Amino acid sequence: MTLTITVAAPSSTANLGPGFDVFGLAVNAFYDEITLTKTKTKGVIIVAEDDIPTNPDKNTAGLVVKNMIKKFKTKDGIEIKIKKNVPAGYGMGSSAASAAAAAVAFDKLYKLKLDENLLVEFAGTGEKASAGSIHYDNVAASVLGGFVIVKTDPLDIIKIDPPSNLRMVIAVPRLKVPKRKTKVSRSAIPKKISLTSSTKNLSNATAIVVGFMNKDPELIGKSIKDMIVEPARKHMIPGFSKVKENALKAGAYGVTISGAGPSVIAFSKSSQDLKKISQAMTKGFESAKLECQTIICKPSIGAKIKT
Repeated sequence: MTLTITVAAPSSTANLGPGFDVFGLAVNAFYDEITLTKTKTKGVIIVAEDDIPTNPDKNTAGLVVKNMIKKFKTKDGIEIKIKKNVPAGYGMGSSAASAAAAAVAFDKLYKLKLDENLLVEFAGTGEKASAGSIHYDNVAASVLGGFVIVKTDPLDIIKIDPPSNLRMVIAVPRLKVPKRKTKVSRSAIPKKISLTSSTKNLSNATAIVVGFMNKDPELIGKSIKDMIVEPARKHMIPGFSKVKENALKAGAYGVTISGAGPSVIAFSKSSQDLKKISQAMTKGFESAKLECQTIICKPSIGAKIKT
């Protein structure tokens, strides 16, 4: 009988420009690890380092496990060990990685064999702990890997394998992010949008999907243009316009905010000069007197058991 299991889930980038709350992409920049252990003491206990909430109701992994215990009426207590590697609050799907790993670990621990949509649905409930609302773009990418499209009512996740030569450069600025940053970022989004902006975003979003289907990194990158969310949020990222301009000049196909930011992501392919793009983005943040960490990465597989 399995008493303990460890699952690693990848970081992710959401929206990809025009695909707000619909597109997600798993990236191999960072991974969170969740270890679930059955205990004889009822309830959920969280063991974590750093500044991670240990109250299960305020912890993404804890909330997922609590919801799954309730749904499947399991009798054990569960200890959750969390090893955080995805930086929290920087638009890399940190809360989603923990939630995804927790959902997959619980499914494997109890041999539930849940389908992909149910796994994503349970993982999505964890986002309430950090973002204040449920959304599935990051968790779907972390659970399933690759590029995902979130179709709702009912929830149905469409996954497309990315081009093998697709590469991203992520610049993570060293700045203090507010608590409940996702909630703050979502409040900046306009309540009303023009038909022109909506049409342009729909056009670009459709082209991104075709780019993934046709394994065409250039079409993907050149379609990452957002007329709605990026303009409303970019003022929250010092130096964003210069980072974007520099990356495009250095050969990136497209640049946008990664998720709710403040990380900025550039899209390219393996044959391009990725170090040049990375250095250009660093200089962009330097123009705003900010240091940044840059990561050259590629699409990742989804959450997997660690053996």
